[in-house]
Amino acid sequence: MRLDDFDFQLPPEQIAQSPLTSRSASRMLILDRRTGEFQDAKFTDLVGQLGPADVLVLNNTKVFPARLLGKLETGAAIELLLIEEVEPRVWEAVARPGKRLAPGKRVNFDERMSAVVLEKLESGRVRFLFEADGDLDNEIDRLGRTPLPPYITPKEEKREYDRERYQTVFAAERGAIAAPTAGLHFTDEILGRIRENGTEIIELTLHVGYGTFEPVRVEELSEHRVLPERFSISEDSAARLNNALDSGKRIVAVGTTTTRALESAIRRTGRFSAGASLADLTITPGYEFKAVSALVTNFHLPKSSLLILVSTFGGHELIMRAYRHAVREGYRFYSYGDCMFVK
Repeated sequence: MRLDDFDFQLPPEQIAQSPLTSRSASRMLILDRRTGEFQDAKFTDLVGQLGPADVLVLNNTKVFPARLLGKLETGAAIELLLIEEVEPRVWEAVARPGKRLAPGKRVNFDERMSAVVLEKLESGRVRFLFEADGDLDNEIDRLGRTPLPPYITPKEEKREYDRERYQTVFAAERGAIAAPTAGLHFTDEILGRIRENGTEIIELTLHVGYGTFEPVRVEELSEHRVLPERFSISEDSAARLNNALDSGKRIVAVGTTTTRALESAIRRTGRFSAGASLADLTITPGYEFKAVSALVTNFHLPKSSLLILVSTFGGHELIMRAYRHAVREGYRFYSYGDCMFVK
C-alpha cells in the first residue's frame, strides 16, 4: 500500500487544542474487527468491554519538559527539543533555527544552565554538552516546557496546566518527549473499576521519542522505518504477560506505543522477557500481530505511522471508514481528543 491510502480530510476545528475538564469524559468509538461494525460510546463504557479474560497493558512512561528556550551569546533566540541523552550531560536535540549552531557555540538558558554545541549530525540533530549548577534533570525540569505536539498552540497561561494534564495518571518513569496519549483518558477511579471487574492491569515502559511522530517521508510503505525507542519490561510484568499467553487471555494494549513495545518484545521468541531493549519494529500492512488482541487508541494524523499501525491492526477499510464516521460525528482528534476501542 501507499502513503496516500492513509489520507483523510479533517476540519481544523476538530483538532483538540485542550483536554476536557474530566479525563474520562471523552467519547469512544468501539470497532469490532470480526463483524466490521462500530458504535458510538463513551470512554467510561470501556469498563464493560473488559473482564476476567483480559489483561490491560499500560505504558507508564513520564513526559519530561523537553522544550528549552535559550539564547546564543549574540542574543539570537534558540529553541531546543531534547531527544535523547546519549551519555551523561550529552544530549541530542532538534534545534530551531539550527544554521548558526557551529561546534563550540554556546546556548545560554539562564545563569545556572547552558549548553555547548559538540557536533551537527547528518540526521539534522545537534549534539550538546550541558553545563548546570546542580543536578541536570532538576535544572531541565525547572526551565523546560511541556513538548506539546505542533498542532496544539501553546499558551503561556496554560504552561503549568499542560505540564500536569499532558501526563497519564499512572506516569512513573521519566524519559518521554511525548505522552502515550491513549492513556490520558484513564483516571484512578476508572482503573479501580477495571480491576474490580476482574481485569488484570500490567505496566511496561516505552519512552516515547521523536520517531513516534516523525513524518512518513516515503510513498511506498515497505520503505518506511520508524526510529527505535527504548522500552523495558519488569520481571513481574514479563511473568504476568507470559501467563496471559498461556491461559489464552486477551491482551489489550493502551496505545500504539504499548503495542509497539509488546510486539517488539515477543517477535523473536514468542515469549516475553524481562529487561531493557529497543522497540525497532515498524508495523505496516501485512504484519501479523503476535501479542495484542485489542487496542485503545486516539485518532491520529493523516499519513502518520500511528494511523498506519492502527490500520494494520484493525484493517485498512474498517479503520478509514471509522475515521470518516468520526469526522462526520464531530469527534475530537489527536492528543487531547477522543479515542477508539478496536477489538
